Amino acid sequence: MGPKVSIIIPFYNCAYVDQAIQSAVNQTYKNIEIIVVDDGSTIFTEKIMPFKEHIHYIRKENGGTATALNTGIHAATGEYIAWLSSDDYFLPEKITKQMSFMFNNHAEASFTNYDYINDKNEVLIPHCGQSFSNINEVYKGFLSYNVINGCTVILKKNIFEKMGYFNPFYRYTHDYEMWFRLLVSGNKIHYLDEVLTKFRTHEEAGTQKYQPEMKQEMLIIENHYRPILIHHINKDLQ
Repeated sequence: MGPKVSIIIPFYNCAYVDQAIQSAVNQTYKNIEIIVVDDGSTIFTEKIMPFKEHIHYIRKENGGTATALNTGIHAATGEYIAWLSSDDYFLPEKITKQMSFMFNNHAEASFTNYDYINDKNEVLIPHCGQSFSNINEVYKGFLSYNVINGCTVILKKNIFEKMGYFNPFYRYTHDYEMWFRLLVSGNKIHYLDEVLTKFRTHEEAGTQKYQPEMKQEMLIIENHYRPILIHHINKDLQ
């Protein structure tokens, strides 16, 4: 059957949460658990009710996505963790294909490409992310921008136990900081060049509403981690 994968869905006042949960339920990989962490939502909670028998539902006070993810990771009983934002969705073969890729490459962490979609599920930009031929290209990509869409990632849970959890200080870029932290610590994040996730843009999306705050956080992260990453890259090339 394969090891259990815990799919964590942080939810806060999101109109698309039912589509996200349904996509998790529809996975062809059957050894999964679905953990929906309600980060103090006041609307759209009724969209979760039809799925109650299929999910582990946790409600907490509002604290931001990092705290919701951390709550889900702590509660997870799976050996692997997948993150799905409540406004995005997985293709049915997502977990099956990515877990097979990870086993074949002896990978503890991986990410994939994705399609950029609108509120009607129409594809605006297919295969939106950059492609990479090897892990060194992933390292070098982080010298310019965040190459990883967090909702395409699968990680072994013990990575969080060794490296720590998402940092709530970074309310909008906690994932960016986490990927840097993993890379500079020598963790390899493998890339599967396949679209397995649909990443949604809409008026209420955090990436649309909080651009100034995101840029400020990214600058702090980059100033701290990029010199360390450059040192690692140069050392590997010697």
